[in-house]
Amino acid sequence: MSQSLGNANALGDGENPSPEADIILDVNNIEVIYDHVILVLKGVSLQVPRGGIVALLGANGAGKTTTLKAVSNLLQAERGEVTKGAIAFNDKPVHNLSPNELVRRGCIQVMEGRHCFEHLSVEENLLTGAFTRKDGQAAIKQDLEMVYNYFPRLRERRTSQAGYTSGGEQQMCAIGRALMSRPSMILLDEPSMGLAPQLVEEIFEIVRQLNVDTGVSFLLAEQNTNIALRYATYGYILESGRVVLDGSGDELRDNADVREFYLGVGGEERKSFRNVKHYKRRKRWLA
Repeated sequence: MSQSLGNANALGDGENPSPEADIILDVNNIEVIYDHVILVLKGVSLQVPRGGIVALLGANGAGKTTTLKAVSNLLQAERGEVTKGAIAFNDKPVHNLSPNELVRRGCIQVMEGRHCFEHLSVEENLLTGAFTRKDGQAAIKQDLEMVYNYFPRLRERRTSQAGYTSGGEQQMCAIGRALMSRPSMILLDEPSMGLAPQLVEEIFEIVRQLNVDTGVSFLLAEQNTNIALRYATYGYILESGRVVLDGSGDELRDNADVREFYLGVGGEERKSFRNVKHYKRRKRWLA
């Protein structure tokens, strides 16, 4: 069961992060099962306000990627399905939409591990992001220029084969490709995975700038809780397919349990490594 922090709402009751918030994505008490047997998500509820950055946090295997794929309707490719609950994007249900129809409506996912087309150039990869658009080459060229302005390194590597670029450049390429679809919301899965800290910082700064400049909403799944909470306006922590905590970025950062179990910051009881070996704190949401 989700615990609320401070004045934040427990989202199991379907309330908004803020009473005045304009909600672009509403995930209401969903359950996801793989192979008709394996229960992965158990009553997950979350909301993303329009123009917000919301972090979905938790350890590997907590259900973050499954939640994103449930929103973007990519579960069927892995023999998974949403068996309970509802998902609405822009106040309309999405469960009957194909992934490309959802992209046309403005919601796109950047997959974990980047997944660039390795045999294509960087620019060709970016242009594939515009395949659903029908507003003409001039508009597409203008948006390509916008992507290069946000990611100058991609301009330098525009003719390079994507498979021979660095991991950071491939992550930039994947985000830029998503931007070429003119989304109102991006589902960003593990953007920091396998990248050097300096590159992670650079990519998160660009995400924040995109959010400020264009109003694109972000739901980002991330194991790196520390950096995610620096940029997110709101966050949810998943454990074993359930939301166990939620609150604003500041509230989660200041919460003793989050600091202990997700940020690696011990309490006053931890005086030395010798104490660490004998110290065992119980998560309050499991009490």
